[in-house]
Amino acid sequence: MQVCTQRSWKRPYGVGLLVGGLDESGAHLYYNCPSGNYFEYQAFAIGSRSQAAKTYLERKFEGFMDSSRENLIKDALFALRETLQGEKLTSAICTISVLGVGEAFHILDQETVQGLINEFEVVGEEPPADEPPAPDQASAAEPGPASADQGPPADQGVAPMDI
Repeated sequence: MQVCTQRSWKRPYGVGLLVGGLDESGAHLYYNCPSGNYFEYQAFAIGSRSQAAKTYLERKFEGFMDSSRENLIKDALFALRETLQGEKLTSAICTISVLGVGEAFHILDQETVQGLINEFEVVGEEPPADEPPAPDQASAAEPGPASADQGPPADQGVAPMDI
């Protein structure tokens, strides 16, 4: 790959690629820039309106190592949904592939993907880091009437942009 950037008579690839893989040391995700450079990331997005997805992934990536396969897929679909401006997320506009330890690379069929989309789009909000609180716990965690006049809380869980 580097030959294209070291010789004046060769051109870089001219496309951006996300390449994921798994080896003895774990999972890897590489972004190959159109210039021919490449960088390793834990989570990344490329393409049209990808900044919204990157912002979502930056806020969530610290918990990815402890997440289940299902939660990782949900986070990926939530990140993708962030890029859709007024459009509805459907299985016709996304594909999910899975690769893991003891699990060969495979692509989920459209019915399975649509089932996953339907499962968490009913919630209409970001998936919680842990199990969702029971309804009686949620009402106890909400502020009482005395603090209701203070306005909306600041985004304390938002990570800075430089990761």
